[in-house]
Amino acid sequence: MTSASPVKVLCVTGWCRNGSTILGNILNEIPGVFHVGELHFLWKNASGRGVNELCGCGHKLVDCEFWSTILPVGRPAGLTLEAHADSVIRAQLAQVRTRHTWQVLGRGLRNEQIRAHGELLRQVYRAIAERSEADLIVDTSKMPGEAALVSYLDGVEPYYLHLVRDPRAVAQSWSKPKDYVYAMSAGKSTAYWTGFNLASHAISRRVPQRSMFLRYEDFIADPASSIDTVLRLCRLDPALNPMTDRSVELHANHTVTGNPDRFNTGVTTIRPTDDSWRRTLPDSAKVAATALSLPLSLRYGYLHRGHGRG
Repeated sequence: MTSASPVKVLCVTGWCRNGSTILGNILNEIPGVFHVGELHFLWKNASGRGVNELCGCGHKLVDCEFWSTILPVGRPAGLTLEAHADSVIRAQLAQVRTRHTWQVLGRGLRNEQIRAHGELLRQVYRAIAERSEADLIVDTSKMPGEAALVSYLDGVEPYYLHLVRDPRAVAQSWSKPKDYVYAMSAGKSTAYWTGFNLASHAISRRVPQRSMFLRYEDFIADPASSIDTVLRLCRLDPALNPMTDRSVELHANHTVTGNPDRFNTGVTTIRPTDDSWRRTLPDSAKVAATALSLPLSLRYGYLHRGHGRG
C-alpha cells in the first residue's frame, strides 16, 4: 500500500460465534492481508477494561510489538491510555451501537463526537496498513453501527462480509463459558442474533456492490471456495488462497480478542458439518432460538415452514 492508496478494509458483520475468527485467520495467511481481530475492543482491552488483554501473539496488547505502536495513534497529547480508552468507549456507546446502524447509514458524520470517532478509526486503519504493509485489513469486530461508519471515512475503501450461523448452533456455542468468554442464555443470544443480522442487512443494502452474504455452514462445507469468493469481493487474486482442500497452516497473529481458538497455530482442518446442537442443545433452548430468530432463520434456510425444531 502506498500513502496515496485507499486503505481497503473488510468488515465482517453478523452476531458472535459465527466463525469470523477462523475465517479471518485463514485470510491472515495471505501476504498483504492483515487480520486485526475485533478492533472495536482494542482500547477497552488494552486499558484493562475488557475481558482479555492478550494479543493473538500471546503478549499483552500494551506490550505487543505491533499494537504498542498503534495504541498511541489518535490519542491526544498528555492523555493516558486509560483516559483515552474511556473516551473511545463513551463514543462507541453513544454513537455506534447496533441500534445506531440505521442512523449512521442515514446521517453519517452527524455530530462532533461521531466525527472524532470516525477520524480516530481512519488514522488507526491507516497506521495498521502502513505498519503491517497490508493491502487489506480484515476487521472481525461484528459491530454493525461502527462498520456502517467505516463507509464515511476518507481514504478508506470498505467491503462487507455478512457472516451468519444457525441461531441454534450459536445458542449451543454460548451455553458454556470458554476461557475469557462468558456464557449466555439461548433467548439472549438469539435476540442479539436477530438484531445484529437485521443491522448487517441494512449495511449490505446500502453498498451491495461491496457486500456479500455467507452462511457459516456453507463456509465449512467448502472453505476453499468460500475464501475464493471473499477474495474476489475484495478485488484480490483467488490464486492467493492459502487453503489446501479443507486444511490450512496457521501462524501466530495479532488479533484483538475473538474466539480463544485464535491462539491456535499449525495445520488446521475445517470440519465439514456443524450439527452438534441437535444432540446437545436442550429442547427448551431450541424452541427459544427458533421462535426468536423468525423470520430471518426462514430466510437463511435454517428452518422449513412447519418444521421449526429442525
